[in-house]
Amino acid sequence: MQIKMNPNLFVRDPESSELGKNIIKYGILMIHEIGFEDFTFKKLAQKIGTTEASIYRYFENKHRLLTYITTWFWTWMEYQLIFHTNNLKDSKQKISTIINLLTFQEKDQFFLEHINKDILHHIVIAEGNKSYLTKHVTEDNKSMLFKPYKDLCHRIAEIFLEYKSSFQFPHSLASTLIETAHHQMYFKDNLPRLTDFGNAKDVVLLTKYLNHIVYSSLDTVVKKK
Repeated sequence: MQIKMNPNLFVRDPESSELGKNIIKYGILMIHEIGFEDFTFKKLAQKIGTTEASIYRYFENKHRLLTYITTWFWTWMEYQLIFHTNNLKDSKQKISTIINLLTFQEKDQFFLEHINKDILHHIVIAEGNKSYLTKHVTEDNKSMLFKPYKDLCHRIAEIFLEYKSSFQFPHSLASTLIETAHHQMYFKDNLPRLTDFGNAKDVVLLTKYLNHIVYSSLDTVVKKK
């Protein structure tokens, strides 16, 4: 699978060389291991046996690298959604697939040696919102850095409209579903008293909760003023 990334995300395409792929591979591993705040290009350079300057030839700063890998994740998620729903006719089955994808219960159909998607998923949950909760979000948005996330939300919103064409808030529900799934998974593992799933070893209850959120919204009649 070859995912084409927005060239505004990088100085040089990391997929164009082995060094670039190692920057992605070990960048993901290190951010997961030590956290984005403590992660530096100097540490990454030491890990992969190169110079800090060499990494800057690919990414202008560590925030751009974080945005790159989270954007890659959203693009891959959209690919997964298309693959798993392409032959489904029932909108309820599609919604179930969406929730299974967001909670990592669907089988991954794509393999890349230099990207550990399970670890990347943990990064997106714990660090992903740092890619857009910045003072330069407007500038980054104009550069279309968040288009893959928007595209995924739009595709989910379209499935909600398949289920109920009169629903007024499909995009809001789509983004709420994604963020809720990630927040609750983070709370489950780190701040369990903020959830009802703290003692759960799996995501069965979380899946039920996400279904409740979706259908409570879609099946509610909103009166127009």
